Amino acid sequence: MIPLRRFTARALPVDDEGRVLLLHGFDPVRPSEPFWFTIGGALEGEETLQEAAARELFEEVGIRATAEEFTGPYGTSTIEFSFAQYAITQDQAYFAVQVGQVDVSFEHMEQIEKETTLGYRWWSAEEIEATEEIIFPEDLAAILRKITTGEALG
Repeated sequence: MIPLRRFTARALPVDDEGRVLLLHGFDPVRPSEPFWFTIGGALEGEETLQEAAARELFEEVGIRATAEEFTGPYGTSTIEFSFAQYAITQDQAYFAVQVGQVDVSFEHMEQIEKETTLGYRWWSAEEIEATEEIIFPEDLAAILRKITTGEALG
């Protein structure tokens, strides 16, 4: 495994019904174990977390928003996981952006993302709590509730 340390912004687009958009995908090493995950990725250059969230939102699902439209962070954590040939240590912060009716597009994704993304879905906090499907992060329902009640970390 190749070690990789990265700092990431997680973009949580929330619709008018308080649902968050998640992607469904898999690790290419374990294609039979799909999971749901938040939009986002590593900072590039001198980007702020909010700038990275805005860029990733467009690249991964084709939704345009400015860095200034993001609120939060609504949660931060450091996690360790593997993906493909990488052993990743990732610091992440969750930012929300309010969206209306939007078209989701995978057109601007990187090739590896296109190959390992199965689809997308809008989830309510209640649906996240009730499902037996794997969703990352595990505390996403609580984060979504903070967003819909306006409880940012500051």
